[in-house]
Amino acid sequence: MKLFRIVCLLTTLALLPSSLMAAATLARAHQADENFSVKEYNEFHRALHPLQHEALPRKDFQRIRTKADELVKYGEAIVKLGVPPGTSETNVAEFRKELKRFGDALAKFGAHAKSGTDGQVEASFSSVHDSFEVLAEMLPPK
Repeated sequence: MKLFRIVCLLTTLALLPSSLMAAATLARAHQADENFSVKEYNEFHRALHPLQHEALPRKDFQRIRTKADELVKYGEAIVKLGVPPGTSETNVAEFRKELKRFGDALAKFGAHAKSGTDGQVEASFSSVHDSFEVLAEMLPPK
């Protein structure tokens, strides 16, 4: 009986790190869904995040190409929205300029995803990501 308890304890301890990692991953995914005060930005980020943090580091350009239409669709919703209500007046002009850059980068990425080289996909995807980050910094608070 004592040996059984020791085995159970060791098994629990062995499984604990993976359980904690799963819980942390779930928490990060939920947090990623709720980062922004604007729905369109959350939707775009949900599509962008796994590509930026999983596919790109692995140079998995096929995955990025496969998800490009979805990312472009969510990005176009951001462009269509324009400057979100509640954006600080001091940021409105810069927000408009960055939305233009974001839209241009998104169009270039969409084209590269269809027929560009992996290098072009990587560069244009990174431009979309970087522009999105600039826009996200200017969003109104939650």
